[in-house]
Amino acid sequence: METEILATVAEVPVTSDALVVFGITGDLASKHIFPALYAMCKRGTLDVPVIGVATSDWGSEQLRGRVTESIGREHPDDRGVLDRLLALMHYVRGDYRDTATFDALKHVLGDAKRPAHYLAIPPSLFPTVIQGLARAGLAFNARVIVEKPFGRDLASARELHRVALAAFAEDAIFRIDHFLGKEAIMNLLYFRFANSFFEPIWNRDHVASVQVTLAEEFGVEGRGAFYESAGCLRDVVQNHLFQIVALLAMEPPATRDFESVHRHKADVFAAMRTLRPDDLVRGQYLGYRDEAHVPIDSDVETYCALRLHVDSWRWGGVPWYLRSGKCLPANGCEVVVRLKAPPQNLFGDAGIREEANYLRFHISPRSSIALGVRVKRAGKEFSGEQREFSLLEEVAGEQTAYERLLTDAMNGDGALFAHEAAIEAAWAVVEPVLVEHAPAIVYDPGTWGPPAANHLIAADGGWHNPAPGA
Repeated sequence: METEILATVAEVPVTSDALVVFGITGDLASKHIFPALYAMCKRGTLDVPVIGVATSDWGSEQLRGRVTESIGREHPDDRGVLDRLLALMHYVRGDYRDTATFDALKHVLGDAKRPAHYLAIPPSLFPTVIQGLARAGLAFNARVIVEKPFGRDLASARELHRVALAAFAEDAIFRIDHFLGKEAIMNLLYFRFANSFFEPIWNRDHVASVQVTLAEEFGVEGRGAFYESAGCLRDVVQNHLFQIVALLAMEPPATRDFESVHRHKADVFAAMRTLRPDDLVRGQYLGYRDEAHVPIDSDVETYCALRLHVDSWRWGGVPWYLRSGKCLPANGCEVVVRLKAPPQNLFGDAGIREEANYLRFHISPRSSIALGVRVKRAGKEFSGEQREFSLLEEVAGEQTAYERLLTDAMNGDGALFAHEAAIEAAWAVVEPVLVEHAPAIVYDPGTWGPPAANHLIAADGGWHNPAPGA
């Protein structure tokens, strides 16, 4: 039986003096990490070695070529910044199960004493790499950055936490959910608690329902093996969408201390009613089974819609509707908070349920906040129409989520990272339907998923579909 290596708690200086990226030859690195590192270099927040570790038969020059290709797609504006980034890049090839890989990494790290290890690898390899780092003495005074999903059920989440704590101090473990680093997501928290007019109506007396949609036009795009191990409920709903619910449903924190925010978010998950099979509609787009590494009889969902209840004093009786899927008609993430209709219909046309007042948070691809209201049409008659007032739009030049989160992790700032108590509480909510559920319903690409999902929300006015290109 392998000897467990106990974590050594040490005072960690403010900034990491090296960044190690495991899985640096993968898609995540090319699409998100390299552009984030470039942006950090441009802002002057990255000036330490960046060491990539992977199994691909590459060298440092091939890695730099991949970085150049990635950055050229998005940021062809400053060759000097790119050259500074390339000068920081190094590569270690090796098997994550081989102690020689970690010995080689230790050699390349040289005098670095406070590295940050970023695990951009399949979740099944997290324990292997964490234990390898500990055995090589590379966990002491270091940080570890773990990509979601954090486990695939409650038991595996707890086991991953146990393995991480055996090597790293709790405040040195950073669990990345990139949604938490988005400007629009951060604004949910600010907008709620910086404006006094919300609090009197932000409760079961005035809110009729809340719905959250995360839509993607594309399919799994060659990631069939990963999706077979996850599915939409694990990959998106249990983390991204639950985090949005927590920010909207949490009680006001007593202070700006983010530990208080994390506690209140965990309270929301603890108050969620565990899901039952009839709360869930699962779908699979036609053509998914043609993907590589997907069985011909796969029942993995590429679409998921669910009805959720937060059994707290504030939210008792208010339904929350969540949905996400691939091959839908639009790319976008949106929240619609529907307010209850006026108690008396004075004008005959203002009490229509689907046209009641609402607050709409459009999170991506562009950020905005809008208020839906009824306004009178010109003329003698008291008839109206629905209008929407935009309150906020995205500002150019904002940090991307990965730039913000990597910077924060290297600086030891855990404010925007998921905490273990909330992760376990969220898994407990979905645990009953991870196995016990109805079969996935096939839907055509380019539609809004199985019609059964419309029946789930029919009593509350139906889904609000994000507009294409919004």
